[in-house]
Amino acid sequence: MQMPFISVILPVRNEERFIAACVDSIFSQDYPAEKMEVIFVDGRSEDRTVAMLREMQQAHPQIVVLDNPHRTVPYAMNIGIRAAKADVIVRLDAHAEYPPDYIRLSVETLLTCDCDNAGGVFETRGRGFMGEAIAEMLKTPLGVGNATYRLTKEDGYVDTVPFGCWRKELFERIGGFDERMTRNQDNELNHRIRKSGGKIYLNHNIRVLYYCRDTMRGIMKMGYMNGKWGVITMTLVPGSMGVRHFVPLAFVASTIGLVLLTLLTRSWLFGGLLALEWGAYLLLDFFYSYTIAREKGWRFFPVEVVLYPAFHFAYGFGSLAGICSLPRFLRAEREKKEGKR
Repeated sequence: MQMPFISVILPVRNEERFIAACVDSIFSQDYPAEKMEVIFVDGRSEDRTVAMLREMQQAHPQIVVLDNPHRTVPYAMNIGIRAAKADVIVRLDAHAEYPPDYIRLSVETLLTCDCDNAGGVFETRGRGFMGEAIAEMLKTPLGVGNATYRLTKEDGYVDTVPFGCWRKELFERIGGFDERMTRNQDNELNHRIRKSGGKIYLNHNIRVLYYCRDTMRGIMKMGYMNGKWGVITMTLVPGSMGVRHFVPLAFVASTIGLVLLTLLTRSWLFGGLLALEWGAYLLLDFFYSYTIAREKGWRFFPVEVVLYPAFHFAYGFGSLAGICSLPRFLRAEREKKEGKR
C-alpha cells in the first residue's frame, strides 16, 4: 500500500539520557523519512534535551521542536496535534526505542483494520541490575495485572494500547487529550473512543522497547503517582480505568483495616484473615520471584521478593492519597471553570 505523509509527535522533558537513541531509532525506520515530520514538544526541559534536538536537526530537517509551557503530556499532545501537517498521527515516547518496522506497522494497521487507534505491545527493558530486576517484575501478571499490551501474543480489539496511531480527524470529532490528566491521558482518550463507538486494535507485531525506572525509589514513585491518578481519573471520567488499577488499593486498605481490627478487638478472626491474605500474597511473591531468578540468576530472587510489595504498597498508598486529595483537586477544577467564564 502507498504510505501517506504522517506526523510523529513526542512529548519530551529532561530526556537527554534517552533522546539520542530515540531519534536514531526513529530515523532507522523502514518508513520513508521524506514522508514524515517528527514533532518534539518540550515541557521546558532543564537539561540538554532541546540543545541536542537542535543539533540533530542539522542531520534530520524533519525534526520540529515546539514549546510546552504547561509541561504535562496532554498539553504537549494537543500542541503537537494542532501543529501537525499530516492526516495520520503517530505518538511516540522519548523514553523508548522502536524496531525498524514500528511506524510502518502502526500506520498499516490503522489504515487496513477497522479501528480508530492502532498500537502494539510493550517490551519492557531495564538499564543496570536494578533496572533489569524492575523490568522482569513488570513482565509478570503479579506486577501488572491483566495489562494486555504488556502480556499478549495475539492480535485483536482491546480497551487500550500504549502510545497510539490515529487519523487527525478523530481529534476534530471527539476532542483532543484531556488536559486535566497529568497521567492516564491515554486511558481517558481510549475510553472516549470506545464510548463514541470507535475501536482500538492491538497488533502484537508492533513492539515498543520501553525503558522502565531503574531505581527502587523511581519505581515506587511511579507506582505512587499511578495509584493517585488512577483514583482522580476514575472520578473525573467514570469507566476509564480498569479494575486492575485498584487492586493495590484494596490490598493496602484491607491490610490496614485488618491490622487495626486485630489490635482493637484482639480477635483471632481478623488476625486469621490477615494471615490468609498475606500468606496468599507471599506465595505469589515467592513464586514469581523464583520464576524470574530461575531464568535470570539467583541474585535476582531477594530483590524481586522486595520489589513486588514495595511497588504494590506504593501504588496502594498513592490511591489512598488520591482519595484524600480529591476534594482539593475538584475544588481547583471548579475554580478554573469559573475563572474561564
